[in-house]
Parts: sequence; structure tokens; C-alpha cells
Amino acid sequence: MDRLYKYFEQENFATISGMHLTEVSAGYAKAEMKIEKRHLNVLGSVHGGTIFTLADMAFAAASNSHGTAAVAINADISFVKAVGEGYLFAEAKETSINPKIATYNVDVTNENGDTIAIFTGMAYRKKDPLRIPE
Repeated sequence: MDRLYKYFEQENFATISGMHLTEVSAGYAKAEMKIEKRHLNVLGSVHGGTIFTLADMAFAAASNSHGTAAVAINADISFVKAVGEGYLFAEAKETSINPKIATYNVDVTNENGDTIAIFTGMAYRKKDPLRIPE
């Protein structure tokens, strides 16, 4: 799985946004970020796009963790609590998988364990293996 970390270091948008993976295993991934001023909206809370990106990064890692290229075909997010400081964590768990389609739930929480957002995603599993750097 160490090679998957290297693979996702190539994820430019999430990386320049200060997000990184902390754990990856088959059908599972965790990502985190420290909330900075650049992540806040005009109201002083984390921008929804930032939260979505963090959840999407964990979803992408979990859906690609089997070594087969997978791409999102559907994603949905519900924002349940505003937050403006501290850390955010996204934990993606596979809920179903077959040769073509896999589904995932991603919980976004803060360092206190409060639920900030709930994300669900569906991935299309291509026949192509991931091109993971050595």
C-alpha cells in the first residue's frame, strides 16, 4: 500500500490544498487536513468545496485501493455542522463492490469526533490497472 501513497501524491489539487492520506487498505482510506485561512468562506467556516475535496480524496484512494483504476460516476455530500478551525478527517469505507461498480461512505469529522459532513460515492471500476510509480 505504500505505493498508493506515492500514487496519490500526484493528486495536485488536494495536495496543494494541504490534504494528505494517512491510511489506505483494500476498500478503505483516511485523509486529513489542517484548517487554514485559505480554506474558509466569507462566513469564517470551511468552504463546502474544501470539505468535498477532502472527502473525494479519501473516496478516490479507497476506490482505487484494489489496484484497478476507478473513477467517480456519482457523489453526494450533506454538510451537517460548520467548523472554522482545527483539523478535518475523512474516512472512506467500501459498502459494496463488483467488477464494474463500487460504493463508498465517507464520514468527515473534526478532531473532537463531531460529524461535519456525510459523503456517498459510486465509482466505475475500469479494466485498467493503476499505473503506480515504483
